Amino acid sequence: MQLILFDHPTYSEALLPFTFTRPISGLRMGILTLKEKWEKHLGMEAGVWAQAPVGNYVNTPLRDEVLLVCSSLLPAASWMEQLKQLPPATALLDEQSQVCALRLNQQEATNFLQSFIWTGAQQQLHGERHWVTQPWHLFKGNGREIRADFDLITRNRKSAKLSDPHTIVYGEENLFIEEGAEIKAAVINAASGPVYIGRNAQIHEGVLIHGPLALCEGAHLNMGAKIRGDSTIGPYCKVGGEVSNAILFGFSNKAHDGFLGNSVIGEWCNLGADTNTSNLKNNYAEVRLWSYASQRFEPTGEQFCGLMMGDHSKCSINTMFNTGTVVGVGANIFGSGFPRNFIPSFTWGGAGGMTTYKIQKFFESAEAMMARRGTNLSEQDKALYQEIFDLSAKSRD
Repeated sequence: MQLILFDHPTYSEALLPFTFTRPISGLRMGILTLKEKWEKHLGMEAGVWAQAPVGNYVNTPLRDEVLLVCSSLLPAASWMEQLKQLPPATALLDEQSQVCALRLNQQEATNFLQSFIWTGAQQQLHGERHWVTQPWHLFKGNGREIRADFDLITRNRKSAKLSDPHTIVYGEENLFIEEGAEIKAAVINAASGPVYIGRNAQIHEGVLIHGPLALCEGAHLNMGAKIRGDSTIGPYCKVGGEVSNAILFGFSNKAHDGFLGNSVIGEWCNLGADTNTSNLKNNYAEVRLWSYASQRFEPTGEQFCGLMMGDHSKCSINTMFNTGTVVGVGANIFGSGFPRNFIPSFTWGGAGGMTTYKIQKFFESAEAMMARRGTNLSEQDKALYQEIFDLSAKSRD
């Protein structure tokens, strides 16, 4: 049976700007991406079916028998057996009648993916379930997902030994270190939640960690960093300063002092020295966040919400982000004062005003940053960013 993770178009739009550049299953939450979670739970490789906002995703060809799973649904061990035993031509629904999964033949699967409507046999899913349908769901559920992924990844495995005598660990049974990781003179409190240190990750002198934490492959915590719980530092990120309940997807830098809280940062972003995000309004009111779907600020139901930043966006030293700021893809932010709470893709400037960030200048900057990590901006990447640039033109007017 073939596993296909499908993106519901409503959720894809709601999760912008992050789904401009990846399907929902490519989002990172906890230690793993959503796709990696499903693959580990079900023990099979997952294909992807997504209607991309800018047409960049390649859908996996469907085979004769298909297990379709909504990619916004997070897997849980409590109902995995029910999913595995789902009868043919049957959908698994939650109590709000949202389609969680379907077991279908090729033609049935093709028909469903054209309409996202199912009128055949149904079962109700039994057990706890969590959905990712809004950007803030990522950081809000991150602590729970770190714990779940930690158990999934480390079960029946032995951690590498902590060789540094100057590092202090509380709750050592909740610390897992992959091979090649280096830790020097840090304080790690894993008693409050698991701490996962990925392969070849580095924790430098004076770092303070309060779990749960996921430090993914090749990531660095710079000297004196203060990392509070429920945070994920994605692959090859470099992070310093203070971080609390935040996710950095991968290859992004927040290398210096400054506060990042209740935030999600995409790939290839850079936060300049002493960048600070506000995650709580000074009147303690509910945070409103820009919605790409409704084209207006919508209530989140959350009191804490910081910065949502799309891929390849940058900000200069001393940048200040107001509570509940959304930055699109490829923006370049600088200058004094607070920039606006919604910064469209490919804009250049700050509180004093924004202009269009010319696409060729963006390519030059992106190529220079990626070259430092031994990778490059492909022609396919350029075509994707050109589409996002064209699509976002109206929001820059």
